[in-house]
Amino acid sequence: MFTGIITDIGSVKAISGEGDVRFDINTAFVMDDVAIGASIACAGVCLTVIEKDEGWFAVQASDETLQKTTLGDWQADTKINLERALKLGDELGGHIVSGHVDGVAHVVSTQAIGDSMKIDFEAPRDLAAFIAQKGSATIDGVSLTVNDVDDCLFSVNIIPHTQSETTLGQLIKGDRVNLEIDVLARYVARLNSMNG
Repeated sequence: MFTGIITDIGSVKAISGEGDVRFDINTAFVMDDVAIGASIACAGVCLTVIEKDEGWFAVQASDETLQKTTLGDWQADTKINLERALKLGDELGGHIVSGHVDGVAHVVSTQAIGDSMKIDFEAPRDLAAFIAQKGSATIDGVSLTVNDVDDCLFSVNIIPHTQSETTLGQLIKGDRVNLEIDVLARYVARLNSMNG
């Protein structure tokens, strides 16, 4: 379980493997505090630490993960939003994030508004109904408030802090991002379908 509050921007150090792909990821995390088997959200995808040393850790991604997320696009030096798993007693500053990416959205446009940046995304049609104005969505692991929704299009505003402390400030038109819908929206939709 995560909160969508990014605590490091890592980068891909190395990629290897053909079936399951191994990613070695550079990080500023103190790896002495991270156990083998621990979960780290990497661009919003919950992955398991399989090896580590000072300044880096390794994870594996299955073909399913590569197909359903942006991990298949990663190359050496790709920047990645990182968040360690929530611990009991930690502040829940964002919203409840599972690290189970629902699909890939696309950047439609970006626009500077004051010091902030407005980003318009297009969600996959099967996920659009789960995105609500003033609701929460997770983009590349970042907890965000949805400003506007129009069919499959939705927009968010990125304040300067978020622009500098995550990878979202570097997004441009056409970029693909990992999208996780709000877990509460998922359960409300399920209840409605059973009662309807």
